[in-house]
Amino acid sequence: MAEPGDAKIALKHGAGGRAMRALIKDLFVDHFDGIGGPGIGLAAMDDGAAIPLGDQWLVVTTDSHVISPIFFPGGDIGRLAVSGTVNDLAMMGATEVLALTCSVIVEEGFSRADLERIRDSIHETCRTACARIVTGDTKVMGRGEIDGLVLNTTGIALASRVVPDSGLRPGDVVILSGTAGDHGMAVMARRHELALDHGLRSDVAPLNAMIRGVLAAAGDAVVAMKDPTRGGVASALCEMAQKAGVGITLDGPSVPIKAGIRAAAELLGIDPLIVANEGKALIGVRPESAARVLAALRGHPLGRDAAVIATCTSERPKQVILETGFGRRLLQEPEGEPLPRIC
Repeated sequence: MAEPGDAKIALKHGAGGRAMRALIKDLFVDHFDGIGGPGIGLAAMDDGAAIPLGDQWLVVTTDSHVISPIFFPGGDIGRLAVSGTVNDLAMMGATEVLALTCSVIVEEGFSRADLERIRDSIHETCRTACARIVTGDTKVMGRGEIDGLVLNTTGIALASRVVPDSGLRPGDVVILSGTAGDHGMAVMARRHELALDHGLRSDVAPLNAMIRGVLAAAGDAVVAMKDPTRGGVASALCEMAQKAGVGITLDGPSVPIKAGIRAAAELLGIDPLIVANEGKALIGVRPESAARVLAALRGHPLGRDAAVIATCTSERPKQVILETGFGRRLLQEPEGEPLPRIC
């Protein structure tokens, strides 16, 4: 349930942590019917829905993008919109995208040149992901009624097997496909014009080709996937632990973090584990297949820094325990992403 004091919506309710999930469950999930039959529907609060279609699964996901600034080191709202939707499909095992939709809500006075630049970015990212936009919508709002540009994208794909985010069991390991915190720290630095000498860049990228290789290498041994976007690695792991009913022990020193990200996070007093990523995956794997998954990830340009970061246990179910190298502590799910409007 939403907190009693939450009479009005705050930025934290869209930031990917406890507050957002409570709002969605209280206002929407508990009041909408499920899909009515086998499959994964709204109540699962996964990265999308999965509906049985013959001997396959139709996977559907949708997302809206309100990032500020619209252009940032390593990407822009167009690359983010396509990548985010493609990645949500991939996290459920659907790596062959059938089609995308794209709706554009633009503010009066928005630069036509910037809109063309975003269009080109959308096109290039679709080409990288082997996806295509088949329909969409355009609206223009009055000056000051929105902040520049909002994109909404929906994706559909077929999968032979659905991979939920709730499939972990004791003994499984969790692999992070690359370095943590890149997207959020790069956007924060640009938004606030921070003079950081680390060349921070977002990791935003479509992951479906990389995940296709992982599934080909390990098959049914891949039991859970989630992309650690808003709320970062910490929020995603907490959600996976709660849904699966397992404890997760996170080995902090094993989490790959770039030196520049770590330095910037320390300067700003922000834990990289709660900062958003837009080109990374958390992959739950049966332990005997971890080496195959790591090899598949490291053989792809987007997975070169992949590492095993956590182990699932029967102890402390639904909780994440962080091993810092100096001791152990409970890793709390963040209330929300420390930087709003990150995606």
